[in-house]
Amino acid sequence: MIRSTLLLLALSFASSIYAAVPPMKVTPLGKPDAKIGGVLNRNVLGEPEKLSPLNSQDGYSSDIQEYAMEGLLRMNPDTYQYEPELAESYEISKDNLTYTFHLDKAAKFSDGKPVTSEDVKFSIESVRDPQYQASHRMPYYEDVESVTTPDPHTVIIKMKKKYFKNLMVLASEGFTPILPKHAYVDPKAKFPVAAILGSGPYKVEAYNRGKNLMMVRDPNHWAKDKPGFNAQAKFERVNFRFIKEENLQVEMVKKGQLDFMESVRPETFEKKAVGEPFGSTVKKIQAENKRPKNWGFIAWNFKDPSTQKPTIFADKDTRMALSHLFNRQTLIDKFMFGKVVEGKGPVYYKSDFMPADVKAVSYDPAKAKALLTKAGWADKDKNGILEREFNGATKEFKFALLLSNRDVEKYFTMYKEDLKKAGIDMEIKLIEWNTFTKLLEEQKFDAVTLSWGGGSVEDDLKQIWHTDSARMGGSNFISYSNKEVDKFIDQAREEMNDGKRKAMWQKAVRLISNDAPYTLLFNNKYDLFLLNSRVGYDKPTYQYGYSLQYWYPLSM
Repeated sequence: MIRSTLLLLALSFASSIYAAVPPMKVTPLGKPDAKIGGVLNRNVLGEPEKLSPLNSQDGYSSDIQEYAMEGLLRMNPDTYQYEPELAESYEISKDNLTYTFHLDKAAKFSDGKPVTSEDVKFSIESVRDPQYQASHRMPYYEDVESVTTPDPHTVIIKMKKKYFKNLMVLASEGFTPILPKHAYVDPKAKFPVAAILGSGPYKVEAYNRGKNLMMVRDPNHWAKDKPGFNAQAKFERVNFRFIKEENLQVEMVKKGQLDFMESVRPETFEKKAVGEPFGSTVKKIQAENKRPKNWGFIAWNFKDPSTQKPTIFADKDTRMALSHLFNRQTLIDKFMFGKVVEGKGPVYYKSDFMPADVKAVSYDPAKAKALLTKAGWADKDKNGILEREFNGATKEFKFALLLSNRDVEKYFTMYKEDLKKAGIDMEIKLIEWNTFTKLLEEQKFDAVTLSWGGGSVEDDLKQIWHTDSARMGGSNFISYSNKEVDKFIDQAREEMNDGKRKAMWQKAVRLISNDAPYTLLFNNKYDLFLLNSRVGYDKPTYQYGYSLQYWYPLSM
């Protein structure tokens, strides 16, 4: 009671306690008067192992969840400005440590129950509870000091430290989807259909494991008539398929069985998506915007999880030699049609914190040979495979590269041949997606090839590159550790001045690049996708993201 009284008094003097927050302005997008109906058939390249927004961490689950989940605020994909979502207003204290959100009293979850401050509190605090297995999200929430709920529609979040992304982390659906506590409070709860329940415009209608997940429009969505919301959810249903094979996807697009195919490889875009119906009833869209794009890599595992001892990849000269043996430019010339650039550093190549002096590692077998010799590798028994003394025994240079996508296997077949010439035996292992992600979480691999999504316009390096993130289930799954990198990351996270923070990020990026924990592959220059012409839109892409949420049926 005393605390509530003090709180009310404090809020009455907001002008002296809280920093000025510009009033949020809604910039309408899409076509609010578009008719509702039809099914949007789309695909994700792998069936998510986990669907719960609490502990899933792959992009496939995120693609599905964003139809059903909402955050406190939304980022307008064209203006990159915050707009109201579940919260109608907010305040930030002058010391950037206290965030107060006022919930929209009309907000409801798709099961009809109201969204309350207790749901927000649960959505944040559950991340730190080991029962919910959300280790990969911990770097963003470790400095939450307290979450208080003075009334059902007010939530106050106190932070231990300043952090330049606190507002984005706490308020955006991509970081903190607001979950109904009553549905998720039991970490072992069984959901009747799938573990996705939110306040968004869609809810799960059916889940056929191995085949598809169908989402249906919620006709009672709490904000369906509000500006900023009323141009969304124009399809009655969204049908997610789980098809990995690229050729099959292209055929389904041709037959009208898939309306949307995203992340199309340049080779497919230029050589397979040709002739009818491409360019007529199926649009080929090369979208250029300010959204950071995916960047691919081979990751080298530094530590054996069973023994906790270093692997052969813990040696920097060995890793750098492996990077010098990857012939990116040949692959770009042969398969990429000018739509990618060589990967240079551990961030998107157009990022503000990519230092100008960081260059792509060149294909240079002679330099690789010198580095391997320096690291102690030699073919002493003349069997064509290098070996060296390692952990008290002679070890041949053999390893397995995990791969989840057959369509890119040929890129690594070329790499395998170049490695073989250098005396290195690489086995390419094609692994089913759910097994692949499990091995990744448990760190049971030698090397793995993946791509990171582009992330935010200004991303945080901690999730992937900080020593504290090298935990089971975390995103630093290779156990990379550099104390100087940690220092710059920690400093940058608390620096609120954009220019000073940029300089710190650049120092960290330079150090990581020099360590070569990944062999960097390619950075996409464009978003390439195929879209059936029966899907309407005001723009194919906005400045900072797809316009997908605002698509509508023309004839379905």
